[in-house]
Amino acid sequence: MAAALRLGTLLLLILLLPLRAAEPSVEPAVSEAGPAALPETRAAARARPRSGPAPVTDVAKLCVCDLLVAQCDVNCCCDPDCSAADFSLFTTCSVPIVIGDSRLCSQKAAIYSLDVGANPPERIFKLIDQVNPSVFCIHTANYKQALSFSSPEIPTSENFDQLLQQFGSTSFSAEPDSWNMNTDAQNPSDVNETYRYKYGVPIQTVDTFLRLPSPVVTSWCSDANPAAFLVNQATKCTRSVSAENCGNIQAVSMLFYINSSILAVPKSSQMVNITVRSIVAQSLNGTRTLLNSSDVLRLPTILDELCINIVLGMSYHITYTDTGEIIEAAASFVLGAINKEALSIQQSFEISFTQVNTKPVPLSGNPGYVVGLPVRAGFRPQGSGIIQNTNKYSQLTILQSTSNQDCLAAQGARTPVLFGYNVISGCKLRITAAMKCQPLTQTILDLLKGQSFPEYVASFGNSQAQDVLDWVPITHLHTSEQSSCQIPVSLEIEVEWTKYGSLVNPQARIVNVTAMITTTALKQLPSGRERTIPITSSVVFTDISSPAEPGYKAWPTINAKLPFDFFFPFV
Repeated sequence: MAAALRLGTLLLLILLLPLRAAEPSVEPAVSEAGPAALPETRAAARARPRSGPAPVTDVAKLCVCDLLVAQCDVNCCCDPDCSAADFSLFTTCSVPIVIGDSRLCSQKAAIYSLDVGANPPERIFKLIDQVNPSVFCIHTANYKQALSFSSPEIPTSENFDQLLQQFGSTSFSAEPDSWNMNTDAQNPSDVNETYRYKYGVPIQTVDTFLRLPSPVVTSWCSDANPAAFLVNQATKCTRSVSAENCGNIQAVSMLFYINSSILAVPKSSQMVNITVRSIVAQSLNGTRTLLNSSDVLRLPTILDELCINIVLGMSYHITYTDTGEIIEAAASFVLGAINKEALSIQQSFEISFTQVNTKPVPLSGNPGYVVGLPVRAGFRPQGSGIIQNTNKYSQLTILQSTSNQDCLAAQGARTPVLFGYNVISGCKLRITAAMKCQPLTQTILDLLKGQSFPEYVASFGNSQAQDVLDWVPITHLHTSEQSSCQIPVSLEIEVEWTKYGSLVNPQARIVNVTAMITTTALKQLPSGRERTIPITSSVVFTDISSPAEPGYKAWPTINAKLPFDFFFPFV
């Protein structure tokens, strides 16, 4: 019995030895670092910065216009989600060149363009080496941390109060304190290189912004409407006035619209003064007279129970550069008078923009054509993607009829083709036996088609010249008789258009234009004989919009009976 007890005690000691041998390995750690050693190790693991994805520096993979996830962005030629079928529908590349940092001395550049001559149009991608001609350029970018965003700081029990103080308010700055600088102390030239006006940005003045009064909720004028860069506006509104205190109303004085200078670029000290281009005086019966002296400031004045020199109309004309800098601002005024019975006046305001060294081309709609406005046309030079103007206003023209109906006297007289207006014009040509066939044919062709007949017609009223796919080519047809001498006698132009867009506000879009020349046989006349033939030119507009489907009703009906108490408690 005693031997068995000793054997059991020995086995128990053998089993306990490994457990007690493992205890010293834990005790020193607890005794040196204390009980909080384990929580600190976990906090350190959480606070350890995690490495983000490698920054993308390959310009062939960069795409700043790729905004939609797993979808093709319109006119984004670098979007990897776009297929060849998508590229064939593009009108232009919104981002034609992609580079890394423009300050580098040498770098790769991705060039994107569209080959509109291909069928269907396809995208062209080139990767070139671009050299910066500037002497002050960066040879290499060795600060790799600037190529990606830094990892955010993980909140812990130690830094929670600090992060709460920094980011706990309604607004905070995401930039480090070392980035803060005094913007007022910057060099104006540096600011000019940084800021530029962009489309739709309010035009800034010394004190606020350029104001263009407009009606807001009612027809009454509100002076809080800012004029936006490159946004042509035309407004009309009603303003309350009285002849007794018209001199105290700022909005009826010329000074109200020209007393503040425009900033050439945003946040700069370079100013552009608003000059007075013209002043038109309007009498009480509506007669207008252009005044010779536009440099004299005419303020509202009471004269014989009339208040004269009040602003009835004002228009701004802004001249800008291709870099988004305003270089000139002019204002034109229409001044009138009111009597003591007048309680309100109607004012009209307008603003327009013109790029320097360019001639403004009037549009014929925005976007669709407006009935009665000219059809815009042009031609495309060989190997160019830009549609050039054929005449002063880039319009499609036809022969203009004259009172004497003499074709030779009417040569060179043209009239624009107005959208939606079917027109026929013509003249009479007197042919003698001495006239040769070939020179006569060329003379009649020049008479019908003009000096330079266009090759393209704008599909929309506001189609831009650089968007080639927004222009419709003119199809030429020819009908003739079998004869040795064929002379043209008529030019028939058919313009097919359709309603485009919403049914509520459809836009007129030209989809096809056909020009057909009809010729007739000219027999040789006996000596001394003459012949008179009519020469005609016509334009026909055809609406080819898809008709409504059979059985379609403008307002759908529901063949259901409502419950008797549907409108309860109303009758």
